[in-house]
Amino acid sequence: MQNSAAKRNNKPRMPTGRSSSQGNPVHQIRIIGGQWKRTPLKVPDAEGLRPTPDRVRETVFNWLNHLLDGEWQNARCLDLFAGSGALGFEAASRGAASVTLVESNRAAVAQLEATKQKLGAAHVNIVCGDALSTASQLTNRQLPEMQRFQLIFLDPPFHQGWLAKILPICAQLLSEDGLVYVEAEHTLIGEQPPWLEGWEVMRADKAGMVFYHVLKSNKSA
Repeated sequence: MQNSAAKRNNKPRMPTGRSSSQGNPVHQIRIIGGQWKRTPLKVPDAEGLRPTPDRVRETVFNWLNHLLDGEWQNARCLDLFAGSGALGFEAASRGAASVTLVESNRAAVAQLEATKQKLGAAHVNIVCGDALSTASQLTNRQLPEMQRFQLIFLDPPFHQGWLAKILPICAQLLSEDGLVYVEAEHTLIGEQPPWLEGWEVMRADKAGMVFYHVLKSNKSA
């Protein structure tokens, strides 16, 4: 998973072209803020696992803190491609009401469980399963507004068309003012494929070859 800096303006920030150290293997990252600040997180050696760098996560959570008015205690979070758990545990560290981590790689799931136990993170739920099928099952339950998610993290494998498949489902899982954090191999600004219809880019930036964004559904508008 990956992220970089914008603050006051509500308009999307255009990519700055900052680089990140993604050329080297990452075996450990750290939680940036909250009650578990500076706690290291082990990253399992799993194919395709791409932890969001510390610097990017710091920027993204600054964005989210602003957009959520710092009301983490009311935030139900869903990470559909959890990997190292960096995004989900970061949200939990900052006081999120609940965090659900979904991951299909069993080695990564085992590490997520170990991290949860180490932190005593009772409000973190770990699901071993496919992101699309798990999201679809949640949609089939027709969650009431109070059980929908205020924040969904999407850091899928690149070049596999995941966003086109899963963003429409996320729209049904979000609360009325919910946000989706998205990492992609290309910018989502300036293009309008069918699967992006109904979404507004609130924040955006770039780190190395990764573009990251915060989206909000504007379908109700």
